[in-house]
Amino acid sequence: MPRHLLIILLLSIFIALLGIGIIVPVIPVFAESLGAGGLTLGIIVAAFSLTRGFCQPIVGNLSDRWGRKRFLISGLFVYGLVGLMMPEATSLGSLILIRALHGVGSAMIVPVAMAYVADLTPVGREGHYMGMLNIAIFTGFGSGPLIGGFCNDRWGMASAFYVMASLSFLAMMLIILQMPAAPPSPAKAERGPGIIKSLRAMLASHRTAGILLARMATMIVMVPTMALLPLLMHQWFQATGMQIGMVIAARTLVNAVLQHPCGRLADDRMDKVKLLRIGCLVISGVMCLVPLAGNFWVLLCLFVILGSGEAIIWPTLGALATEEGRSYGQGSMMGAFNLAMSSGVFIGAIGAGFTSDWLGLSWSFLLIGVLVFGLSLVATRLIDR
Repeated sequence: MPRHLLIILLLSIFIALLGIGIIVPVIPVFAESLGAGGLTLGIIVAAFSLTRGFCQPIVGNLSDRWGRKRFLISGLFVYGLVGLMMPEATSLGSLILIRALHGVGSAMIVPVAMAYVADLTPVGREGHYMGMLNIAIFTGFGSGPLIGGFCNDRWGMASAFYVMASLSFLAMMLIILQMPAAPPSPAKAERGPGIIKSLRAMLASHRTAGILLARMATMIVMVPTMALLPLLMHQWFQATGMQIGMVIAARTLVNAVLQHPCGRLADDRMDKVKLLRIGCLVISGVMCLVPLAGNFWVLLCLFVILGSGEAIIWPTLGALATEEGRSYGQGSMMGAFNLAMSSGVFIGAIGAGFTSDWLGLSWSFLLIGVLVFGLSLVATRLIDR
């Protein structure tokens, strides 16, 4: 991959995800101020995942045919609009609609960026290149909560949304001005199969189906560890916005720092399925231990371990998906891959919201940890068949 193109792409993704990370510690509190309970908060997250999940395979397939750049620009523009609209929401219904629009924008960014990188990844270097993309994603998303917590404490919740909008428009201009209209290598299968035929072929393969199931299973933890965590910390010890941001950022930044070595490990030194099993065991264990954390420092340590487990999983799954994408088209594969991610977030949102209202926040973490462990065992067995 030409160095200048890689730098532009990674910098744009970093800026976009920095803006998204800024609003992570703010949205649950903002929704609660409008009257949201645990289930309603889950629906707000699910609205984002539902629209993103529906759009991602379509966008990915179309990006194989029409090119990547126009989708990246459109997605970043939608992100900017969402940042301007969200502080103006005056009801839970309007907030849910804005988050649904947010999901449409997200469908045009991360899966398309992943397909862009995968198109030009040399054989045998899948983990390394996906690790670099994940570094941009996680350093941006991981730094954001610190800035968001600071903005919230200093200037109020609205400031975080406006910073997100500004960064999204900045990334959009960088793509418009600096990124070429198409990759320097020719696009694969200009008249390739449609999305329905591609999805059927993926699900018919045990290996591909296992990769998608593993992606879904490992993303179920996102809602309790992001959306419900601020509420849990408020209940336990009246955490400040900065403390919430530190816990979220620690998990994500550790993930980012370990992406490169874990990506190399997936490429060169260890069986990918074994790596995947280890990572899934770590994140499942942390989820089950969160209810036992009684203070900020224990919770911070647990989330550092959670980030380490995710650092093993992300480049490994990305490398496996890139290998499969050479058969189906990278846009189609990454669209399905991220659809599986959105499905996991949706399941986690509804499940965590329901169990938190029914049994309490602590039980949400424990039950989701057990669910992730069970699904991960099935997924790795399918991949290894």
